Amino acid sequence: MTATNTHPTDGAPNCWQCRHFAVSWDPSMPYSCRLMGFKSRIMPAIEVLRADGTRCRGFLPKSLPVGDTADATGKVRKTV
Repeated sequence: MTATNTHPTDGAPNCWQCRHFAVSWDPSMPYSCRLMGFKSRIMPAIEVLRADGTRCRGFLPKSLPVGDTADATGKVRKTV
């Protein structure tokens, strides 16, 4: 399994770490995916999993500072 963008326990990418994720102005639909162009009451990756039955394939990690790396769970490791 080569899932670098998924959390091992829930099977969906962490939207907070995705560059396509945004917080919406709409209180009834607070989360947004700019890549797929929709707003939702729940995290977009979970909405995709519910609707399609597959993991979100649009996940793109946010840029990290030069020298930092992220492991498979999304935890950032700083290089000193």
